[in-house]
Amino acid sequence: MKAEYDFSNATKNPYAKKLKKQITINLDSDTIEYFKTLSENSGIPYQTLINLYLADCAANKKQLHMSWK
Repeated sequence: MKAEYDFSNATKNPYAKKLKKQITINLDSDTIEYFKTLSENSGIPYQTLINLYLADCAANKKQLHMSWK
């Protein structure tokens, strides 16, 4: 390991604003199983699928419309 490093030509991480934050969220078992099944079919981890779905909702500013029957 060097005694000193030169970072004068370093560039900022372009992905720094996209870093993920760990949270705790309560989801129904059926919802988790749904995404786990999608995960098995697609080969994408289920937590990534949930994140992609929520990111799509946020990007498209989807509004929740609920009706009770």
